[in-house]
Amino acid sequence: TLADAITAIHATYNVPHVIITSVQIANLSDSPLPNTLTVIGSTTRSDGSPRLFRVDVPALDCYFSGTGDMFAALTVARLREAVFNADPALRTTKSWVSPDEVPATELPLAQSTVKVLASMHSVLEKTLEARDAELRALIPDESETLLGEAERKKKEHLRESKAAEVRVVRHARYLREPDVEFRASEWRAEDLPMQFR
Repeated sequence: TLADAITAIHATYNVPHVIITSVQIANLSDSPLPNTLTVIGSTTRSDGSPRLFRVDVPALDCYFSGTGDMFAALTVARLREAVFNADPALRTTKSWVSPDEVPATELPLAQSTVKVLASMHSVLEKTLEARDAELRALIPDESETLLGEAERKKKEHLRESKAAEVRVVRHARYLREPDVEFRASEWRAEDLPMQFR
């Protein structure tokens, strides 16, 4: 299971923080709607067991290039911010691993993930709106009628890809001050490997 994989990453490779993005979880009883992406995260406890959390976000019907890089960059900044907003002792703790009694949803990793997803979702929604407007305003090029089907589809794909370039600079406000509408929830005990239930 995904929980087993995260546990193995913590235990085998001694990785204190794990985030898995863009997961579609359709078989859980509390599963979100089908058009939802789930981000799964965990910060290890002192015994190596995971503190699993999830954040569900609406999926947008568009392919955006570079969102993984955007997620990683924002996570670094937001994790540092969350650590510095937490207990001052955490700043000097190895790998910023919170004490065992901190619940999964209150971990700096969970708090930073929520803010990162809020920023990204807003920027991507605005990008999608701009893409749709740009494609609607596009005047067909008459020379394209002379092209073969494959070449016409290629040009169309390139236009759509260019129109969907993430508009980060235009929407930097959402990076600085995201409108947080998502929340982290703790994964249930049955989602954990047997030895940690």
